[in-house]
Amino acid sequence: MNDTLLAIEAHARALGYQCIAGIDEAGRGPLAGPVVAAACIIPQGLILPGVNDSKQLSSSQRDLLYAQILDTRVIDYGLGIVDHLTIDAINILQATLQAMAQAISQLKQKPDYLLVDGLHLPPVAITGLPLVEGDSKSQTIAAASILAKVTRDRLMQEFHEKWPPYGFNAHKGYATAQHIEALRKYGPCPIHRKSFEPIKSLFGTCQLEFRL
Repeated sequence: MNDTLLAIEAHARALGYQCIAGIDEAGRGPLAGPVVAAACIIPQGLILPGVNDSKQLSSSQRDLLYAQILDTRVIDYGLGIVDHLTIDAINILQATLQAMAQAISQLKQKPDYLLVDGLHLPPVAITGLPLVEGDSKSQTIAAASILAKVTRDRLMQEFHEKWPPYGFNAHKGYATAQHIEALRKYGPCPIHRKSFEPIKSLFGTCQLEFRL
């Protein structure tokens, strides 16, 4: 564990905050599926070796750390999931903030301070600090990033089993060449985000049906 991942939490505690929650999301960029947010509270003094920005970890490393976080009973966590329909209705930023608020509401404890990956704080009445690339700067945000990423990846695996030609198990809904080719061949499936490009331009804003 790099000590710098503990410095921001230490500074917040020096200011008098005691219950600090790290918040992160997975799934802002994909063309399909939900956006998932996680909130995580790690007690002072608890170090989780290996925890880092989920994007810097392999799938197997994330799975191991995900299980470790869930099995560590003193760690409090919550998850928020906002589906593709809501994303299309209110836009991805608002859907992400809604997912973060949901995740915070699922915590057993009420945090008195939030460390949030990104530029925006969720719409909750709790003091917080937005941190660009916070998942590489804070242990609690990094842990939340792992929870959010693994949760979403597993959801996309379930969607793959329902709509296998799109390859959701491989690209998790992101705009890979394989995914775009499947969209051109089959049209969007029920979990595609109709407000996202290139889906919006390829298929318009009319009622869309997939062709499987």
